[in-house]
Amino acid sequence: MIIVNIRCAVCLLIVFLCVLISGCQQNARPYIDFRQKETHAAYNPVEASPKPLRIALASVLSPKETISHYRRIAQYISGRLGFPAVLVQRTTYEELNMLLANGEADVAFSSTGAYSAYRGMAETEILAMAEYQGTTLYLAYVIVPKTSPVEKLDDLRGKVFAFTDPLSYSGHMCIVDYLWQRREVPEKFFSRYIYTYNHDKSVWAVANNLADGASVDSMIYDYVAATKPEIAANVRIIATIGPAPTGPVVIRKNLSPELKAQLRMVFLDMDKDPQMRTALQGLLIDRFVPPQPELYEPLRRLYDRAGGLP
Repeated sequence: MIIVNIRCAVCLLIVFLCVLISGCQQNARPYIDFRQKETHAAYNPVEASPKPLRIALASVLSPKETISHYRRIAQYISGRLGFPAVLVQRTTYEELNMLLANGEADVAFSSTGAYSAYRGMAETEILAMAEYQGTTLYLAYVIVPKTSPVEKLDDLRGKVFAFTDPLSYSGHMCIVDYLWQRREVPEKFFSRYIYTYNHDKSVWAVANNLADGASVDSMIYDYVAATKPEIAANVRIIATIGPAPTGPVVIRKNLSPELKAQLRMVFLDMDKDPQMRTALQGLLIDRFVPPQPELYEPLRRLYDRAGGLP
């Protein structure tokens, strides 16, 4: 009887162990039932942020005098368009034109000469022109030190001359054209010439007798006379050349029609914002007006003739 009970106990123990081992094996070897459907939260991709509008510039005034105004304009444009706008600053007009040619700028504050010289593969068009003191035209002033005996441009033969930028109209090409008409070139007419890359720096160079003469934008000269009269007091104007159209705002031609229309409205309305008038005045702009591309055609022919291309 005792043996039978022992046998029953052993059998029960074996059954218990088998059940226990079977349960452990099921937990130790998980598997995926591909017949079961698994639910996921719906994927809702976030729309990519729009690329910032790239605004290029190469200032005709010293950068420290103007960069805060350009930043204010970029902020204003960004606010009106509803997406970011960034400034891309360069030192020379050729560098500015290269940005446009390489498609690395959408909008540019160009100069008269930079626009007239531009022949990049990426086409551009004028969005607006700057108006200052009721006109979109300005002159080139030829200046000399106040105590200089020079009375006319021809008297500068053999002297040191200050140009602003190789592509500048009022700061370089107008003189190149003047000499070309007389079968002269700067390399032979002047003893030496330098580039200052800003009109106000050219005025400073002449006022401090670092150059015997310079040609500068009349609007910049008037600005220097108003803000730094002690410098302007040391120079004289001996000749004027021009007039020429002011530097335009240009855009990539392949921008969407909708964006072009928005930008045109932004620029043409900018002076109506009281907070923007200070920024515009700091850049010698009263307001932006619709462009007159035909005004630049004589200058484009001048640049073609002189080979003043980037």
